[in-house]
Amino acid sequence: MKKVVKNAQEAIQGITDNMTLMLGGFGLCGIPENCIAALVESNVKGLTCISNNAGVDDFGLGLLLKKHQIRKMISSYVGENAEFERQLLSGELEVELIPQGTLAERCRAGGAGIPAFFVPAGFGTEVADGKEIREYNGKMYLLEHGLVADFAIVKAWKGDIYGNLIYRHTANNFNQAMAMAGKITIAEVEELVPAGTLDPNQIHTPGIFVQRIFQASGLEKRIEFVTTRS
Repeated sequence: MKKVVKNAQEAIQGITDNMTLMLGGFGLCGIPENCIAALVESNVKGLTCISNNAGVDDFGLGLLLKKHQIRKMISSYVGENAEFERQLLSGELEVELIPQGTLAERCRAGGAGIPAFFVPAGFGTEVADGKEIREYNGKMYLLEHGLVADFAIVKAWKGDIYGNLIYRHTANNFNQAMAMAGKITIAEVEELVPAGTLDPNQIHTPGIFVQRIFQASGLEKRIEFVTTRS
């Protein structure tokens, strides 16, 4: 039951070359920035990263891309990272693009122990290449497989010493589904509280899914786009 670790460096122990990682977040909201920074320092390489997007050039997963630590990205949206684009076009980076809803459901299914399911999204496009297609009630569906990872790394607003997590607003995004789908799940939280502090009715991720937890430090509230009127 001892899940609390000192910091991100301790939390990522055991992550080695060529592993598959899930990393929560949407844009720059709810990303596990402390753990990403620790991975950059660790120089681990050959990673397959499952994430909705690839961060920006100087923050989030963009930092791992810059050091060529990622071999493959499984993502939905990657349009804000020039280095990602360069590596993709040059053949340095393997990429699997997935419709956003399908990606979310593949993570959820993996965490729920569901090996595969059918979805209509992507039929008639390149997304369907090589996939089994079936017709249900007059509509065509693709077979998609649940996703799991060696490590799932998530970011929560509050967590207790047993790993129960509460996400705040948009930061819930992919974190909740991914927390269930890691063989080992690491949670960095803005506020780490004693057991019994959290309202059980408000908990999004039960502690049974979390193996390591720590209170993050030096958090940046980055905004992906700042748009103002002249």
